[in-house]
Amino acid sequence: MSDAEAGADAQAGMDAEAGADSEAVAVPRRAVIVGVIPDQPQRVLTEAARYARLFGAPLIVAHVDVTRFVTYEDPDGYVHTAPIDLDNSAGEAQLARVREAAVAALGGAGIEWTTAQLVGDPALALKQLAERAEARLIVVGTRRRGFGETVREFFTGSVAARLAHRQSRPILVVPLDDPVQGSDDPWAETWPQA
Repeated sequence: MSDAEAGADAQAGMDAEAGADSEAVAVPRRAVIVGVIPDQPQRVLTEAARYARLFGAPLIVAHVDVTRFVTYEDPDGYVHTAPIDLDNSAGEAQLARVREAAVAALGGAGIEWTTAQLVGDPALALKQLAERAEARLIVVGTRRRGFGETVREFFTGSVAARLAHRQSRPILVVPLDDPVQGSDDPWAETWPQA
């Protein structure tokens, strides 16, 4: 069986709908968790896979659907959610794109991996998954440069920074953009051209 088939089999058998309206699913223990959004550079997944391989650990590819929120959790772990918007097809489409990216990036990685659909606040959802999985490492990408991302981060904060302050596991932050060159201002934002 190829690595892609093994990863797809692990994915099909172990999709962890953590924080979704589904039965509580066992998540791999002592895993590396990577938070992924659609259209994110593959580098985040490949770095997470590299660390999973170094640790000899499974990889959990986690996507957080921010259009849903947790309403309550039963004592047996069953999580009830509600949509912010009545059309929940956007979250399903995003998860499908994340899975496609994972298959493309992890096909030859030689590691066991699975996907997890989380809901709500990204930092809190990743923290809770890390606790359930007894994660060795959490991997996230940096934010994209731009005015819209700066405004969003002003109101919600950086996922990486919030994880660093709210839990005790190591965090690897993978840059999404090329490094800023010598005299360029690393804090300058790119403004839309008129």
